[in-house]
Amino acid sequence: MKSGTGGTESSGSGDITRTLHLLWDTGRRPSRGPKPGLTLDRVVEAAVEVADREGLGALSMRRIATELGTGTMSLYRYVPGKAELLDLMLDRVQRPSEDPADLGDGDWRSALEALGRATLALYRRHPWLLEVNQSRPILGPSALDGMERVLTRIKPMNLSDPELVSAIVMIDGYVVGAARTQLYEAEAERRSGLTDAQFWEAQRPALEKAMLSGRYPVLASLSEDTFGSDFDHFEFGLQRLLDGLEVFVTARTAKGAPPSAPAAGPDRSAPPEQPA
Repeated sequence: MKSGTGGTESSGSGDITRTLHLLWDTGRRPSRGPKPGLTLDRVVEAAVEVADREGLGALSMRRIATELGTGTMSLYRYVPGKAELLDLMLDRVQRPSEDPADLGDGDWRSALEALGRATLALYRRHPWLLEVNQSRPILGPSALDGMERVLTRIKPMNLSDPELVSAIVMIDGYVVGAARTQLYEAEAERRSGLTDAQFWEAQRPALEKAMLSGRYPVLASLSEDTFGSDFDHFEFGLQRLLDGLEVFVTARTAKGAPPSAPAAGPDRSAPPEQPA
């Protein structure tokens, strides 16, 4: 249920039918021939490990074969190609935790709060996810298991079904933006060789001069810790999103049923009244 935008690869770009067979283990298995030396699970795990270490650009069937110590052609016994493999990787890394406590203490707000934090942690573990356009995801068991768990927890919000899904999309969109910013910061430090503190320290003389010019009175009045690293911008934004949802949910609960619920009306099955 992740929704990274842009990217160098796209989910769902391979053979959809074959990918679904692999995800749901519904494809035909060869009854003859030599016993496979690998498993599909191991191929997918190796692909994830390569992408985690070296980025999505390094991913190829040849590179995965090298990782597994086998021939490239042997991989095609398990997966049709890189496009289908990517969809298997996406479903693999989205496998939800089986611990109910990982979705908070029971109410819808704690569930969405936990979802936001868990999604950010997912992008930190697998930064290559941000390079994948998932606007057309192939829905496998992990994706549906995760969605089912979250929807079960937030169903008491008393929202319509599209609104429930939109609440999840909203949290995910916020997390994607925050995760991309963090990834870019880490990438800038790696490429430049300058830490974040060193980068801003290099600008200090010019900025101090600008603040003393009188041109930026509001900026000059800000406290010294305004742009410090101690403030958790991600957590602040997440809580404000949830605050807004809470106001909406409270108002909806006061009104009663969500707008998608059928409204009570006249009994259309009764014959029309005849004029006197």
